[in-house]
Amino acid sequence: MIASVAPILIAIGAFFLRVINLNNPKGFVFDEVYYVDGARDLLKFGVEVDGLKPEFVVHPPIGKWCIALGIRIFGDNEFGWRITAAIAGTLIILIAARLAHELFYSPFLTAITAALLAFDGLLLVHSRTALLDLFLALFILTATYFWFRQQFWYASLFFGLALATKWSALYFIALFGFVTLFKLLRENSVRQSLRTIGIRVMQFGVLPIVIYLTSWIGWFISYRGWNRDYSSNPLSSLIYYHKQMLDFHTSLVEKHAYQSNPWSWLIMRRPTSFFYESPQGCGSKNCAQEVLALGTPILWWSATIALVVLVGYWLWQTYHHKVDSKLTFILLGIIAGYLPWFFFQKRTVFSFYSIVFEPFLILALVYSAKLFIDKSRNPANAQVIILGFVAVVFLNFVYFLPLYLGEVITYAQWHMRMWFPSWI
Repeated sequence: MIASVAPILIAIGAFFLRVINLNNPKGFVFDEVYYVDGARDLLKFGVEVDGLKPEFVVHPPIGKWCIALGIRIFGDNEFGWRITAAIAGTLIILIAARLAHELFYSPFLTAITAALLAFDGLLLVHSRTALLDLFLALFILTATYFWFRQQFWYASLFFGLALATKWSALYFIALFGFVTLFKLLRENSVRQSLRTIGIRVMQFGVLPIVIYLTSWIGWFISYRGWNRDYSSNPLSSLIYYHKQMLDFHTSLVEKHAYQSNPWSWLIMRRPTSFFYESPQGCGSKNCAQEVLALGTPILWWSATIALVVLVGYWLWQTYHHKVDSKLTFILLGIIAGYLPWFFFQKRTVFSFYSIVFEPFLILALVYSAKLFIDKSRNPANAQVIILGFVAVVFLNFVYFLPLYLGEVITYAQWHMRMWFPSWI
């Protein structure tokens, strides 16, 4: 009974950690300046503007509408900007735990999944910052949860919401759609599957596009939309606008102090600093206040090792024709969220993008824990060892908590947490 309610209790605790002093730091953190401004415009005009003129923006509206919802309910302040992210971060813990239950049918491993996500710094930082990536992660995780349950209409609905938040959702839609059709054709001939293929195309092709276009309704009905008057045909104008957006994304190669090559994301060689100041009030001459998008190091390094082991294990399974579909599902989530970024070596990218596939990375670690328990002569002892590991992750999380919450600490305390020069 305790194990079955543990994910809920963990999520409640995680939510309180997310909302306590949520208005800290004051003012905009990192790219909040763009997305909060966009949310304000959407509430006022239904479309993003620069003053009263059209504004060129490079991301779809849904994530900014999520931020706008918090502003509408709680006011145009730091708490209002960030509260929906806090809720989204908590929901990710609950949905990932539910997915772990579907995968492993183990209350113990379900609770472990919730705990590991609750004790991760990257998820906590995202949950206290009004950016788009966490909403993308929530929609993707929900979509893949329904996909795993073969509830494809629900999956497609959330894939559409993800696409209307950030274009990188396309990688998930393409990969999971391809795997769906592949499995269908492997089990049936094309003639036998013709009707089902049509339905799947509707689910993974048409519905997400319809949801995406619907998210632009404010642009369609407003004369203030960027390039809205390019053509008398609104769709032609939107297509032209999207070409400009694509040009922006493909030509974004300017150097940034915190850019990070995807090769280093898992080991967090260069975490992104969202905020840094040297205020007073720490009881020392030199103080520091930082919000660092750093995953809990021991957790991420362990998950990286687990991922390498599981890829080898999956290849071994494939060679012996004994592939575990659950392991394949976990790896698909990591592939769709991680692998495409390796093809953009010149583009300016950041390690915090990894939040989108982080739940799958944690599930990979939990899958490894399941293998450890299953192959152990004494499963009870194995569970104790796993609990010990979670305790170490928790202590590591607490140690870095000042950097996740943006607390004012002494410079010496801050510098102690800079384990590598590349973190500074």
